[in-house]
Amino acid sequence: MNDRLTELEIKASLNEDLLDELNRTVYRQQQQLDLLQEQLRHIYGQMQANAEPTEPLNLRDEIPPHY
Repeated sequence: MNDRLTELEIKASLNEDLLDELNRTVYRQQQQLDLLQEQLRHIYGQMQANAEPTEPLNLRDEIPPHY
């Protein structure tokens, strides 16, 4: 009986360690996602600031001269 109890305690301890490591991994991944989202917002903002306002395109202006 004591051997079984000891084995269960060891398994519980290993599971706690594994859970802690998984939590740290998820936390790091969330930090990376947050950083990537912020960088994407920044790049998108730069693209919007550099975009020239365009008027609606007339398809006749797009016809090559040989037509």
